[in-house]
Amino acid sequence: MKKTKEHTYEEAVAWLRDHGFDILEAPATPNRIFLKKYGCSAAIERADDGHAKLFAKPGYLINGEISRLIDKGFQKFLKTTKLEVPASADHLKAIHQFAEELREGVGAISLYNESLGTVSDRYVYDRVQDRDEPKPERPKRPWEKVKAKNSKKPA
Repeated sequence: MKKTKEHTYEEAVAWLRDHGFDILEAPATPNRIFLKKYGCSAAIERADDGHAKLFAKPGYLINGEISRLIDKGFQKFLKTTKLEVPASADHLKAIHQFAEELREGVGAISLYNESLGTVSDRYVYDRVQDRDEPKPERPKRPWEKVKAKNSKKPA
């Protein structure tokens, strides 16, 4: 296994600046910066040990807000506090490239599943959602509603 060298905050900032990241100092918060590239953003800060650590996870920028990637099984979505839009292949490529370069810049470990493609922040599959609730409290699924409606038809 290849050992990665965790970079200090200053080394990380210099590397990210040298590799085309736009850097914005966080207002009234020393030792925290927002990074932007490929239409994506994230934030890092200085950890107590002097290394760089992630403060805000990478996401695609929508109306100036970092979106979260949600996987609903049939489609991935970009979700902000005000909006949810389907994620395109271009969105996913940008997030993946941004996250890979950010990990390299801060000296973080690149995990196998992350190197294969974009990893979602949440997985919300409609057939699994609310499954842990007691049966009477579970909302009816679309296929259950259709089944119930069809069973009521006279023969």
